[in-house]
Amino acid sequence: MSWDFFVPVCVGDLVKTGGINQYVVQDVVPPKQLPPYICKFKAALRSQGPLCILEHFDTGYSVLQQCNAVNLSVKEDTLELLLQVVSGLAASLPALLVSTSVSAAERKEKLNAVKMSVYLLCKLTEIFEGDSCRQSIVMAPGKGGKKVKGSGDGLLQWDSEREKVLQALVQLLQLDIRSLWSLSLVEEEFISCVTCCCYKLLENPTISHVKSKLIRDCIIHLLGVLIKKYNHLLGASVKVIQLLQHFEQLSSVFAQAVSVWSTEYGVRAIIGEVIREIGQRSSEELARDASGVKAFSSFITELGSLVPELMLPNISVLITHLEGESHTMRVAVCEVLGEILVRVLCGDKLDDSGKADRDRFFDTLQEHLHDTHSHVRARVLQVYARIVNSKALPLCKYSEVMELSVGRLMDKSINAVKSAIQLLAAFIAHNPYSCKLSSADLKKPLEKEAAKLKEMKEKREGKAPVAVIKASELWAAMEPELLVTVMAELEPICKEAAEEQDDRDAEKDDKAEDDRATAVMVAQYLRVNKYRNAVRLCIKGYGWFPESELFASLSDVTPETLMDTLALIFKGSDEDTSNLSQNVPPTPQKETEEEEAEDGELKKQEMLVQYLKDTETFALQVERAISVINSMLYWKTTSVVQEAVQFCVTVCEFRVANSVIGVRRMLPLVWSADAAIKDAVVQAYKRLYLNPQGDTIRLKAHTLVDSLSELMVDASLGTIQCLEEIVQEFFGSGSNLQSTVVQVLWERFTGKRETSGLHRRAAVLLLGMAARAEREVVLSNLDTLCSVALGEKVTEDFLLARDAVITISSITNHVRQSKGAPFRLPQDHQLFTCLTQAIAEGVVMEDPYWQSFMEQAVRLLYFMAESPDQLCSRLLQRCARLLLDQIAEGGELGKDASQTQEGSQESNEPVEQVNCVCLAQLLALCGCVAFWQVSHLERSVSAELRRRRGETEERAEKEKGPSSKAKHAANESTMEEELGLMGASAEDTEAELIRKICETELLAEENLLCAFLPLLVRVCSSPGRYSHPQLTTAACLALSQYMMISPSVCEENVRLMFTVLERSALPVVRANAVIALGDLTVRFPNILEPWTQNLYGRLSDEVPSVRQTAVTVLTQLVLKDVLKVKGQVSEVAVLLIDPEHHITSLALNFFNELASKDNAIYNLLPDIISRLSDPERGMTSEDFNTIMKQLFSYITKERQTESLVEKLCQRFRTAKTERQWCDLAMSLSLLSMCERGFKRLQECWECYSDKLTEPGVYQPLLSITAKLRRGAKAQFKAQVDEFEKRLTAVHTRGLENVESPEMDEENPKEGGSSEKTVMRTPLPTRGRARPKRGQAKPSVSGRGDESFVTPQRSRKSKKPVITFSSGEDEEEDEEGEYAVMEESETPKVTTPIARTSRRARLRN
Repeated sequence: MSWDFFVPVCVGDLVKTGGINQYVVQDVVPPKQLPPYICKFKAALRSQGPLCILEHFDTGYSVLQQCNAVNLSVKEDTLELLLQVVSGLAASLPALLVSTSVSAAERKEKLNAVKMSVYLLCKLTEIFEGDSCRQSIVMAPGKGGKKVKGSGDGLLQWDSEREKVLQALVQLLQLDIRSLWSLSLVEEEFISCVTCCCYKLLENPTISHVKSKLIRDCIIHLLGVLIKKYNHLLGASVKVIQLLQHFEQLSSVFAQAVSVWSTEYGVRAIIGEVIREIGQRSSEELARDASGVKAFSSFITELGSLVPELMLPNISVLITHLEGESHTMRVAVCEVLGEILVRVLCGDKLDDSGKADRDRFFDTLQEHLHDTHSHVRARVLQVYARIVNSKALPLCKYSEVMELSVGRLMDKSINAVKSAIQLLAAFIAHNPYSCKLSSADLKKPLEKEAAKLKEMKEKREGKAPVAVIKASELWAAMEPELLVTVMAELEPICKEAAEEQDDRDAEKDDKAEDDRATAVMVAQYLRVNKYRNAVRLCIKGYGWFPESELFASLSDVTPETLMDTLALIFKGSDEDTSNLSQNVPPTPQKETEEEEAEDGELKKQEMLVQYLKDTETFALQVERAISVINSMLYWKTTSVVQEAVQFCVTVCEFRVANSVIGVRRMLPLVWSADAAIKDAVVQAYKRLYLNPQGDTIRLKAHTLVDSLSELMVDASLGTIQCLEEIVQEFFGSGSNLQSTVVQVLWERFTGKRETSGLHRRAAVLLLGMAARAEREVVLSNLDTLCSVALGEKVTEDFLLARDAVITISSITNHVRQSKGAPFRLPQDHQLFTCLTQAIAEGVVMEDPYWQSFMEQAVRLLYFMAESPDQLCSRLLQRCARLLLDQIAEGGELGKDASQTQEGSQESNEPVEQVNCVCLAQLLALCGCVAFWQVSHLERSVSAELRRRRGETEERAEKEKGPSSKAKHAANESTMEEELGLMGASAEDTEAELIRKICETELLAEENLLCAFLPLLVRVCSSPGRYSHPQLTTAACLALSQYMMISPSVCEENVRLMFTVLERSALPVVRANAVIALGDLTVRFPNILEPWTQNLYGRLSDEVPSVRQTAVTVLTQLVLKDVLKVKGQVSEVAVLLIDPEHHITSLALNFFNELASKDNAIYNLLPDIISRLSDPERGMTSEDFNTIMKQLFSYITKERQTESLVEKLCQRFRTAKTERQWCDLAMSLSLLSMCERGFKRLQECWECYSDKLTEPGVYQPLLSITAKLRRGAKAQFKAQVDEFEKRLTAVHTRGLENVESPEMDEENPKEGGSSEKTVMRTPLPTRGRARPKRGQAKPSVSGRGDESFVTPQRSRKSKKPVITFSSGEDEEEDEEGEYAVMEESETPKVTTPIARTSRRARLRN
């Protein structure tokens, strides 16, 4: 073979004349003539094998060059042939490559065949891929969701063929075909041909789908082979970056590819190249390419999760992006750092370098917890949550990160808050400190161990440390002085004296046993600074032991030899040190072991104290987090509430201190209108309480009952009502635990199992909750309830009796809201006998829990008894007789014997002493009976009348035929339409009957209730005589319940009730009066409407509980449209700055709800401003600003803002004081000023221009211009600047100096400056009389000054002292009676309230 095939850059290059021995296509076959040539190609393939491509290359090339004109079948046949050629070459080449006797011609032939077949196959694959993508775009679903029919049905098979092509190329290129080329240098064009085909396939939009996994893996492996064997590393890295910029969906594909290339193919350099390319991108480039940034960040994140250990060496390149503007890249880098910390830089086996990197990465993450972008903060919190869940956070970082996480709970971003909650839950779930986190429990152990540590330190410091000084150091210190002594001793004169002294000392110094003993003595002399004795003894030692090594050098006594001998004796050799110093006092070295033991104990104690300190710090942070997250349970964002609920479950499962508070607080959310929140709470309670653990069903039932009982202990009534919803759902779910749980509850209630009184009450309440789902739970055991809770021992535990009555009430129709005939029991039933007996016995007792039992018992009597009015009448008579008997016997059971009262109206006996508590209980019983009697008539009797009427009509309709029925219905409907009584006559008749009974019969003389009404009025109107708190409270409450009976009773006593409301000294009486009058307002709105001002007056009560009650009641009345919203709402606004936080929250909730009504706050604002800025109120400017800032936050519409600007500006005309001017200016500055509002402000210039000299007016108006200038357009900004200059000029020089000369020039004949101003700046049309709405009203500017004066509050005016007759002349002048209002003081009805029909009220 004399030619070589060169892979062309362009397809058309092969038909051009090439170089020497370069292959050129000779014959390009026309499309229509291709089928025969394809057949020849097939035949040659069968006969010659894959080398036939050398002869039939032109046929494949013709298909390639004319692909648009060639039939699809021809292209598919060509593709199939090329696949067989490449597969054949892959099968035949291994033998050739290992052979050593291959000729150059044969090698060239194989090489040309490889290049030709691969070239054609790759190019044809690219053509098929392009056609497939175009077809998928054409056949994409339209707006209707239906696919458009396309014409290329044959291309549907391309998905299966694509995989075959890639597998064939992988099989071929995996072989070491580089040896076919000269010097094994594979030409770049051949590699590019294959890689371009691979990258073309990667551009397919579906390549990242699951169904394309096999194709994706083949491409990755093919490119891996090319990178490893064919030097495609640099090209691949560049191509990855290019494709990521244009195809965002390839981020996960390339992340997988790079990880495979670096791990399976060992090409780790590819990660460095790609990461370096991304790291070198500037912030400007990333800002211009949003899609590319997203792809880069996804790629980095995915790659970090796959191969974090390979990302670590290149992380320094990426960290530069943390300082960039792209928050997406910052998120990606932080997530990579998180992966590295979790999977690489974790554990205790890190070296110093690894620990340094770990700490640096943690510091970086902590910095970005305060990132400027909320998405970054949220994702960093999520990264920390994964680190904590993986237990990769060092202990030293716990406190710091925990504190930052708690701080993020206050983040403005909802996502950051949710992530912070998740992180805190992870901290608690994986905390290394303690299973029970309670700072209170940890305080005592910490103090104890800290005191112990302090004692150990003081004990250690108390030991005087002995300085360890080496002998050589001592010798160096004494050597100069010792040398002087030696020189003095060796002088001749001294010698004689020394000899004499020696003779005297000879008697004292006996010869030592040996030389070493002598040396020790010399050393001891030297230590105590007796140098002369040491020198003389040393010389004697030579005389005693001349052969000793220690003294041998003294054969010639000179200063030098003597000093050397002394040095040898004192310092000694290493082996002699211990012997020479054996008589020396012990040194610290001998106590080393004891000190080491003490050091070990001290270190252990320090570690223990530090552990307790860390645990306490962690517990305090957890408690702080719990308090914050508990407040999030009622946020408006559903996802935050769900996270808060999940957090409460987590802390409860880990038994964190105070965790039950959050669990109880989220319980009311079972009534949430949001289904997601309700479901989250229900599932949380099921997980915590209704999914018990245990080996047997009975053990599970005990666990479930224990947990629910603990939850109900000390729970409020609202909590119990919410819990009913969850427990009822449990008993209605058909759980296999139901029967066992009910059995355990009955055992606890009856006392078969020893338990506390609290748990007995919890058990009976839980039985009542179960009875809501299944009535027979209680109904079949009614006798048991009566005998255990309401039997002979009922007076010992009225709380248990009360809860038992509540449980029995759960089976009544009123609670179950069932239809059909009412479920009632006969009067002689054991239940009612027990109830009346318990009430009668308790009325003459002083049990504090009797009244709550009595209220529930009377309620049950009216719910379940036949003719309950007769039963209660006998009960009242019995109780009154018991009290009279007590008076007759002279039994004084009360503690306050000084309080007296006359007997009841029935007994004509003289004044006797009565127990005030017992009388209060009797009056409370009367009020309760009166209330439930009215309720019984309007609910039960009315409902029964309707039911019976319905049954009668149904029977009548069945008796009549269908024809007569239709005829009768037509006639009746026609008549009723004419009279306007469609379906109302019968119901109105029933309602009138009920009203008549309430008006005439309930308080008739023959009715026992009537006998107590004068007594109630007497007690309430004479607080000085009847001053017992419980008696006063019960009487006022009972009187309000009597007033519910009829309008006449209400009208007769309404003045007395409001007198009690304003003048009672007892806060509980005032609070009860507010609630009662709120109910009366709903029932008799026309009677109570004139007294509305008095109700609002309680908002300024000095007692917080009364204010709280008042704002709660008024909120309900206003929001339910019972009361009209008037200027008195300013009293509610004052509560926004109340010192009590819960009252502030209620006031804020009031305005939040009021804002949902159209224009309600907008209409009230001018009046509120006038009332609050009234000088007589004396409100500080700071409080005024706080209130107004909250109220103006509800003004969001431009039209409202514009109108308020005009109204507030006009108020400047009538404001009399500087303080009012300042308040109006501040109010203007709090508005969200718009362009239209600013124009209105300019038009009203003359209203406030003369007040601008006051700083309190000028500064707020100047702040308006500063706000308007932000983001304003150039033209509008110029207007704002001009207005600001005008403001400043008037403020600094005065209005006359700025504007008068100009106006004089314009209007020389006019006299007054104000008239000139009006002519120059006329009032806008919108500010004048409006023809449609306000035509009858004078314009604001045309009113006199007196019309704008803020009216004084009525409650501040002094009321005349009036007397209220009690009906008896001898008591008119008694002290302590209320000065009750006279008829002239009674408010008159000014605005009748339209009442709903009696029929509608009865239905409700």
